[in-house]
Amino acid sequence: MSEAETPRADLAGAQHALLNDLARAYLAQQRREQRWRWIWRVVWLVVAVSVVWGTLNNMPSATAPVRPHTALVEVRGEIANDAEANADSIMSALRNAFEDAGAQAVVLRVNSPGGSPVQAGLVNDEIRRLKALHKKKVYAICEEMCASAAYYIAVAADQIYVDKASVVGSIGVLMDGFGFTGVMDKVGIERRLMTAGSNKAMLDPYSPRNPQHEAHAQAMLDQIHKQFIDVVRVGRGKRLKDDPDTFSGLFWNGQQAVGLGLADQLGSLDQVARDVVKAEEIIDYTQKENLAERLAKRFGAAIGAGAVRAMRGVSSIH
Repeated sequence: MSEAETPRADLAGAQHALLNDLARAYLAQQRREQRWRWIWRVVWLVVAVSVVWGTLNNMPSATAPVRPHTALVEVRGEIANDAEANADSIMSALRNAFEDAGAQAVVLRVNSPGGSPVQAGLVNDEIRRLKALHKKKVYAICEEMCASAAYYIAVAADQIYVDKASVVGSIGVLMDGFGFTGVMDKVGIERRLMTAGSNKAMLDPYSPRNPQHEAHAQAMLDQIHKQFIDVVRVGRGKRLKDDPDTFSGLFWNGQQAVGLGLADQLGSLDQVARDVVKAEEIIDYTQKENLAERLAKRFGAAIGAGAVRAMRGVSSIH
């Protein structure tokens, strides 16, 4: 081979090697994308089957015998729109319980420190509506805590049962926050805030206190507190003792609550079902997140992570 032909041969060899590298990279990318497509198909198939199975598993049987029982609805944890104890799920469970011909009465088992007065008010209204519609009794069983918004719900019951050590009451309303102006002055941070509307920055934690804004907020809290008091007075009626601390936001143990008329008697779920409702069998109507929903959430997170890895893998080829 002549000296002139040598560079051309080297160039051809380099081009051939480059083409081979590109072909291998392209095939690797295609295999990776194909693999991820199959993985996603399998994952979505599992999710779909799980959701269908969970839905069918939680549907009441049309052929199930209607037998006398005590219908149970749980109110647990914080009462909030995005929490497990939210108005929609509680009211849906209550409607199912009331509509069941075999349910002799409905029992609310409450263990909650409280939460949203809006969510509690919706549930309270729905309980009173369902009682009038179906002519069934409602009993509230307070376990560890039945405070604030949880008690707001409980007073819709015909009778309230507590344990002697339950925490009951806290009939009040609060709005909390922080003020950072002192820290900002020390650090040398300047707050630059622009608003359209003279009260748009009301109660802004990075701005100095404004007496007019605080007075407006206090008036709003007082009105919500009055709404809470009215609901308690309607629910408890003449059973409520005249005590100046009842609506102060204080809470009491179960034994004290009975003495104040905030509760009726000491008792448990089994005792109420057996001795009061006279239907010892208890059927739980509480809406709970089923296995399918948990799997769907987990698979959703896994798919998101897999998509990120796939994107990283594809980007590394180019």
